[in-house]
Amino acid sequence: MGLLKSLFTNYAHPKGRMGRAMLKFMNLCHAPLTNWGLSLVDIQDGWTMLDIGCGGGATLRRLLKRSRGAKVYGIDISEESVAKAIKVNADVIDKQVFVQQGSAAELPYEDGKFDLVTAVETVYFWPNLPSCLQEVRRVLKSGGHFAIMVEVVDTDSKWTNVVEGMTAYTPEQLKQFLDDAGFTKTEIHRKKPSYATVLGVKP
Repeated sequence: MGLLKSLFTNYAHPKGRMGRAMLKFMNLCHAPLTNWGLSLVDIQDGWTMLDIGCGGGATLRRLLKRSRGAKVYGIDISEESVAKAIKVNADVIDKQVFVQQGSAAELPYEDGKFDLVTAVETVYFWPNLPSCLQEVRRVLKSGGHFAIMVEVVDTDSKWTNVVEGMTAYTPEQLKQFLDDAGFTKTEIHRKKPSYATVLGVKP
């Protein structure tokens, strides 16, 4: 159990060799959830987008493919993740893709910058979720979209015992958090086996 905990704690904050292996794993395994979740948003050309908890950087590439002339930003609390995301996007880094270290609790971007903010398999680890959602709302343009994508959809999930610092939420809870934070047009989408995407729009 100790080794398992160590492995999956790298899911929350990848570090070292084990963290690098986990980032490679996440880039592959999050693809079905991410591709489906992004298909629910009518992404336009020329959008400016942010992926919070960008991990190994694969979502940044997926966003770029969906919007010609886009600028895509990624932020992650893990130094290892930032390094991997930069490597994965090396051909467009600092041109169309911009990656930095930081937290969802204090986003280093100006008000109203983004057309879309995504959060793939990461809200479980955000400190003070309501406060973080206010930060997301702040950096979105009026009419901007927020997409939360999760695979763990039960509050009593066994994963919360394995991954240190993890809090699981039901899609209904996440929708309520978005409603409380002032998002409109909030929707829950589900897909088997346990995928959920929760969407909201900044008015």
